[in-house]
Amino acid sequence: MVAMEFGCKILMLFSMLVLGKAEVYIVRVEGEPVISYEGGVDGFEATVVESDEKMDVNSEKVTSYSRHLEKKHDMLLGMLFDRGTYKKLYSYRHLINGFAVHISPEQAEILGRAPGVKSVERDWKVRRLTTHTPQFLGLPTGVWPTGGGFDKAGENIVIGFVDSGIYPHHPSFATYNEEPYGPLPKYKGKCEVDPGTKRSFCNGKIIGAQHFAEAAIAAGVFNPEIDFASPLDGDGHGSHTAAIAAGNNGIPVRMHGHEFGKASGMAPRARVAVYKALYRLFGGFVADVVAAIEQAVHDGVDILNLSMSPNSPPATTKTTFLNPFDATLLSAVKAGVFVAQAAGNGGPFPKTLLSYSPWIASVAAAIDDRQYKNHLTLGNGKILPGMGLSPATHANRTFTMVAANDVLLDSSVMKYSPSDCQRPEVLHKNLVEGNILLCGYSFNFVVGTASIKKVSETAKSLGAIGFVLAVENVSPGAKFDPVPVGVPGIVITDVSKSMELIDYYKISTARDWTGRVKSFKATGSIGDGLIPVLHKSAPQVALFSARGPNIKDYSFQDADLLKPDILAPGSLIWAAWALNGTDEPNYLGEGFAMISGTSMAAPHIAGIAALIKQKHPHWSPAAIKSALMTTSTTLDRSERPIQAQVYSGSETVTLVPATPFDYGSGHVNPRAALDPGLIFDAGYEDYLGFLCTIPGINAQEIKNYTNSQCNYTLGRPSNLNTPSITISHLVGTQTVTRTVTNVAAEETYVITARMAPAVAIETNPPAMTLRPSASRKFTVTLTVRSVTGSYSFGEVLMKGSRGHRVRIPVVAMGYDR
Repeated sequence: MVAMEFGCKILMLFSMLVLGKAEVYIVRVEGEPVISYEGGVDGFEATVVESDEKMDVNSEKVTSYSRHLEKKHDMLLGMLFDRGTYKKLYSYRHLINGFAVHISPEQAEILGRAPGVKSVERDWKVRRLTTHTPQFLGLPTGVWPTGGGFDKAGENIVIGFVDSGIYPHHPSFATYNEEPYGPLPKYKGKCEVDPGTKRSFCNGKIIGAQHFAEAAIAAGVFNPEIDFASPLDGDGHGSHTAAIAAGNNGIPVRMHGHEFGKASGMAPRARVAVYKALYRLFGGFVADVVAAIEQAVHDGVDILNLSMSPNSPPATTKTTFLNPFDATLLSAVKAGVFVAQAAGNGGPFPKTLLSYSPWIASVAAAIDDRQYKNHLTLGNGKILPGMGLSPATHANRTFTMVAANDVLLDSSVMKYSPSDCQRPEVLHKNLVEGNILLCGYSFNFVVGTASIKKVSETAKSLGAIGFVLAVENVSPGAKFDPVPVGVPGIVITDVSKSMELIDYYKISTARDWTGRVKSFKATGSIGDGLIPVLHKSAPQVALFSARGPNIKDYSFQDADLLKPDILAPGSLIWAAWALNGTDEPNYLGEGFAMISGTSMAAPHIAGIAALIKQKHPHWSPAAIKSALMTTSTTLDRSERPIQAQVYSGSETVTLVPATPFDYGSGHVNPRAALDPGLIFDAGYEDYLGFLCTIPGINAQEIKNYTNSQCNYTLGRPSNLNTPSITISHLVGTQTVTRTVTNVAAEETYVITARMAPAVAIETNPPAMTLRPSASRKFTVTLTVRSVTGSYSFGEVLMKGSRGHRVRIPVVAMGYDR
């Protein structure tokens, strides 16, 4: 008995040593996953799903084959390794066949050589890609009435969110003022229970709530005190994205005693299914995300929102389109799930996209027509523009301004960066009270260790009438968004204007020979920044929004596929926030937040896709994506071409005409997307054909990831039936083929095309008549006229006799050989 105990302890010690240096690996093995299993294994019927069909997850054949795959995963590990020297985290059975396991690098090598193992890839990280927009997009007047009003918009459509969880008690997800939600038999998801309160996270609106953290726990970064071992949002990001897509309509956005309008999701009646796989401090891991996506598709979501992406593509695969993450999404689309993914926040620089594949909708971020502006009026009459979502100081009065460094209690506190105004206890209350406190915007605000919210709290606790934050130099990564505060406050973001303020303060402030202030004479007043200014030069492509061209491999070679796909609002978006959300220090403890990112753009598309799915329940993911893209606009509200924010020099932001590499097909137009006239449809076989035409990728690697043979080819990747045309290396003349399907009444379309002068473009036929549900092919021929060393942009336009207008962007770069 003692010897047995000693032996167990030795084995445990050995396993701890092994697992101490262990890492998480995603392993893929031979054999079809549920979604593509066509039979052939004794005792197990075929479970293959026809393209774009839903999987019946409760059928006996699916559950038994699924159990069979999991047993095989366990047997493989059990044969290779002693118990206790490894830990299997997940079995992937439905979309890909494999598992995630925590093992040492030496064990990973052994596993990689084992018969039946296709690939062993070390796990890699993912990150977040972080109201007024329903009105801006025309939903209340142009879309919701067609489906029975906002209280029916998105009815019985389930949107899955792989994100940081949800704050279930928020009014945006409440059911007490809503028409009761009935059962939804098509959805099979689970609802976890809050470990503390023992209450379910679901309420009818929230229909599923689960969390995935095995890889994070194995990596040693999961902290249950901060990250919560439940679907509870410890970040804020997940609640924000869910509310943008599917939050209740008409929720008052109140903060600091002011109402900033009423918030609504794009599809306010849609159900919310939560799959938490992102966490506050470290983001997340692909192994957890793949498990979450598998579960979401298994449970029966209609739409999947991914406001995140891998930090970088795994360099172990030859193409950006083939890795465990994108292969899982391909299977999700095969199962009929529309996927919206944030394009990335690496803009305005080219090739910064983090969403590559044709089967998903990659969403860029736009600035809408609402801006918050404010101004500081100095005692010398100068007016300095700035940003401050705050009330004004008292009308017709000016107030003395005191700089934080001049009102220190003790010079020794300089070590605390007192000019940041984060610590009221180091400042002299008697000198600050009744005055405007001047603070400095340092790098601490960029990295998040200082916040405008805290400046506001400091000013309030010291009795200041308000505060000014002066930006003396712009640090890389600085992003100036207006932050709602309860006291008058302003950030002077223009460095030259900050210098004018500092010069005025210096001249007006009398000092003794030691530099100590004798009298404060600088005065000023802060304007009202609570009222938004609406402008017509919207939408614009946001500075941070990731740009194309798309890449096909890790040498950053250009792909013959346009990305991003579409542009949607993603800047300064008001939506729900978790009271314990910590992602944005300026919104700690608040119920709403106004934040920016392609994270905010993706759920706009997910919610609008839910409205399309509600109206056209049998449309494929590709059909929904096509409807969104072909009806989008490249013009702003003043009927001028959309512009994109870029850097001019090192720091200054300027505007340039936007291209398809900035906005894809254009800015989403929900009303038109519900009735697109024609669609460019595609399914699993088409995407497989696309993969099989990519140069340098052998058929075996494609089979490894898709379990499918290359029996079908498109000839060239540019022949994939997408609502865009991209040829990255055009030599001489090339003809591409597209097929359109009529989803309206019989209509005749006239086809025209235009292109930049370096490339000639022709279409054939010049016109076509299509009956309802009929499909027709047409060709687009591109010819190099002159080699310019840059891309040429154009479009194919199809004008219907009944008023439909279908437009696809064309992108090509000409070469002489």
